[in-house]
Amino acid sequence: ALEAIELDQKIELVRELDGHVLECVRDQNGNHVIQKCVECVPVEHIGFVVSAFQGQVASLAMHPYGCRVIQRILEHCSNGSDGLVDEILQSTCILAQDQYGNYVTQHVLEKGKAHERSQIISKLARQVVSMSQNKFASNVIEKCFQHGDVAERDLLIKKILEQTEGNNYLLVLMKDQFANYVVQKILETCNGQQRDALVSRMKGHLQALRKYTYGKHIASRIEHFSGDGAVPPGSQKKA
Repeated sequence: ALEAIELDQKIELVRELDGHVLECVRDQNGNHVIQKCVECVPVEHIGFVVSAFQGQVASLAMHPYGCRVIQRILEHCSNGSDGLVDEILQSTCILAQDQYGNYVTQHVLEKGKAHERSQIISKLARQVVSMSQNKFASNVIEKCFQHGDVAERDLLIKKILEQTEGNNYLLVLMKDQFANYVVQKILETCNGQQRDALVSRMKGHLQALRKYTYGKHIASRIEHFSGDGAVPPGSQKKA
């Protein structure tokens, strides 16, 4: 109905959901109706949907259905969703590590404004090593490298390298089951200067890396970038 009926009928229909938004969002069927409202009804007529989320964005972003609705709101209500984004930014580190919240964080990194992306990256940079070893946050860190600018990537790389002395965090990341994909993404996305700095630091670990299941992927990458001309055997993808 929301796809087919006239606008004035749509407005009248969605008005009946006022006061029941969160109940619908948390429901396995109702969440699809709220998503459809967001997609099919102009933002000026569904302000009550966005307001229902205020103060609860983080907990709804970590909900299996709530995370979907939030992403629809971010896509279709860009003018009215600043408050929602602020709440996402306040909880960046918690959301990044959550099985549902990580998708909301990735959404802002991919489609949000530059200053929003920058805030997420600077927050995650402080914990980049532990985040890279987390099953869900490692995907968010990959997105930071994919969508960040040179300076933002530099900040993340420096955080990884500055802690390397004594505690070899770079080696830890390269042999970790999740973080090794982050390291592969860094090598794919960084500029020549950044790559040279990383590869020169990594070369010393080639022998050690070959002994680890996840390190092998990186070892072939290092050999490739060191200039032996071999193409790395397919960038390994996560299962």
